[in-house]
Amino acid sequence: MNAEAAITLYRPVGSKELAKIEALDFRGFPPRLPEQLIFYPVTNRGYAEQIARDWNAKYNDEKVGYVTGFDVEARYCAQFDRKIVGGAQHEELWVPAEQLAEFNEHIIGVIRVVDEFRGVDEGGKE
Repeated sequence: MNAEAAITLYRPVGSKELAKIEALDFRGFPPRLPEQLIFYPVTNRGYAEQIARDWNAKYNDEKVGYVTGFDVEARYCAQFDRKIVGGAQHEELWVPAEQLAEFNEHIIGVIRVVDEFRGVDEGGKE
C-alpha cells in the first residue's frame, strides 16, 4: 500500500493500555470495555500529546502518558465520523467499539510509540 492510501492517526495511552498493545505485537488495539462504546483515535499529534501530557501523565496511577502513532487505510477510515470535541485541533475519529477488531485489520504496519510524558511525583520531581 502506498503512502497516499494511508492516514496517520494517534492515540494517547497509559502504561496499562500500552502493555495490551504490546501483547498484540503492536498490531492492534485491545477491545473496549463494555461501557466504552467508541474507540476514538485522534487525527493530529499535537492533540494526542496534549492528552498524554496533561491528562495521562497527571492522573494515571503510573503518572506516565504515551502517544502512539499508526497508519490506517484512508479509504477504510472514510466511513467513520470525525468529531471536533473542543477547539479546531481537537479532532477525533469515532469508531464504534464493535468495529474495533475490523479497524485493527486495516492498520498498516505496526503501532509506534512516538512520545512519552512523565508526571510530577509528590515531591515535585519529574
